[in-house]
Amino acid sequence: MAVTTVEIPGYVAGTWRIDPARSRVSFAIRQLLVTTVRGRFTRFEGELVTATDPLASHVRATIDLASVDTGNARRDAHLRSARYLAVATNPTMTYRSTGMRRASQGLLVHGELSVRGVSREGPLALKLHDFALDRHGELRARFSATATIDRRAFGIGFNAPMDARGVFVGRRVQVAIEVEASPSVDRRSGREDQRRHSSGGESATHRRRGPEP
Repeated sequence: MAVTTVEIPGYVAGTWRIDPARSRVSFAIRQLLVTTVRGRFTRFEGELVTATDPLASHVRATIDLASVDTGNARRDAHLRSARYLAVATNPTMTYRSTGMRRASQGLLVHGELSVRGVSREGPLALKLHDFALDRHGELRARFSATATIDRRAFGIGFNAPMDARGVFVGRRVQVAIEVEASPSVDRRSGREDQRRHSSGGESATHRRRGPEP
């Protein structure tokens, strides 16, 4: 059964660019099975194309690995080293979807994740939250995604400590993504690709959000 635009309130087909200032890419990993190390990447870009049939949509994203931030400069430097993210030789992590299907809550995205020159299948649990006007009257799309990554499948710190103190960490990394995106701009015309009206049964009106922080 296909997901229809009626099931996603305000759904609008179009091309959306991730707004890094209003989005977040974070991760968490267990340390010594007792505590959890949390961090984020502060520089990234991406694009989501919402098709008339949501299952035909696709997404791509690129993350600057040097922007890793766990709140500990020494640990961050260790993570950028050749043993872990190998930023000097592989500065980015990329993701591109290869298909979507309906899940119990939202969509399940099938795609390819590439880190340290290694590519593996990386499914994402995707939720499209809403399509609405912000306080400036600009159309925005909000969505979130979660994933679990086995760091050893990419050769990241195989049986190695997280930092110079010799503290070992788990193999599974929990990833959480919160995104706000704006319509892509057609450079040839200088106009937004996304329109506030459509001819294919898409929503012609969008609710306005309340004040933003």
